Amino acid sequence: MGDSDSRGFPLRHGNHDVRVESLKGDRRGPRKRAALFSDQPIVAHLVRIRVLGSAAGGGFPQWNCNCRNCAGLRRGTLRARARTQSSIVVSGDGKSWALVNASPDILAQLAAQPDLQPARMLRDSALLGCVLVDGQIDHTTGLLMLREAGRPWRVWCTDAAYADLTTGHPVLRVLKHYSGVERRRIDLDGEEFGVDGVGGVRWRALPVASKPAPYSPHRESPEAGDNVALILTDAARGRSALYAPGLGAIDDSVWSAMRTASCVLVDGTFWTDDEMIALGASKKRAREIGHLPQSGAGGMLEWLAKLPAATRKILIHVNNTNPILDEDSAQRAELERRGVEVAYDGMEIAL
Repeated sequence: MGDSDSRGFPLRHGNHDVRVESLKGDRRGPRKRAALFSDQPIVAHLVRIRVLGSAAGGGFPQWNCNCRNCAGLRRGTLRARARTQSSIVVSGDGKSWALVNASPDILAQLAAQPDLQPARMLRDSALLGCVLVDGQIDHTTGLLMLREAGRPWRVWCTDAAYADLTTGHPVLRVLKHYSGVERRRIDLDGEEFGVDGVGGVRWRALPVASKPAPYSPHRESPEAGDNVALILTDAARGRSALYAPGLGAIDDSVWSAMRTASCVLVDGTFWTDDEMIALGASKKRAREIGHLPQSGAGGMLEWLAKLPAATRKILIHVNNTNPILDEDSAQRAELERRGVEVAYDGMEIAL
């Protein structure tokens, strides 16, 4: 993955291979290249996005699923990577990080990322706050696993998500009895915001078409703020990434953000609209539960094909049934032909 000239460099974090990959080639002139060998320290912070979990709810393999993918991974007959449930972290300096969504797998994810535990004091973490794109169980239950924090968790969320997280799924109310919570409001007016202590990154939330959680009173009549995408911008360079793990449709505002982003990490849940129906795992289509499938008319691949050639395209939040998890599948080969990547746990992107 990354640039064709392989300037990314491999690291090892726990059980995960990590490749730090720049979205731009090395365009330094001779003077700047020579500076790398001078006695003066070079400060060149890039906004980094690291994937903690790349799967949809249930992870891969899902604990009770015997579909071709899950069974094949367990037997060792499928060439694929195990994946935990969807979450990323974002940093402007590689030291202080913001958590984006807290999955039920958060403890295993943090254990696989030792640099997120800098050990500066008895109780410590490099995570300085959490930004939520919705109120779903798969994106919020991990906050309960982080209840031992030594100070209240700063949690950014919309009013709609906050209502769900204090009523139908009262994670934030429960946390008040442990670490406590400092709720920060995400407005839907397009204003940028920052995460305290995580410098160099500008954040903006964009309402998107998807579905709120089953316990939300808006489940069948979604409202603005139930689900958002995040536009993450490098404050120094102006380069941006769009993060949208749940995306049921692409409207003008989402398309505008996708076209201007250097990198898009978008909904990769299902390959076909009837994927779960065909397997007998559900009676609902992908679009009915708020996910735009990759294939078919109007699918995600059609939209990604219209983006500028320089845009990095990554599918994230991949369901355990999706054939793109099989690295030898025809569907995976099609993605490779189209220049579309599949996110994996430990993947790191430098804007």
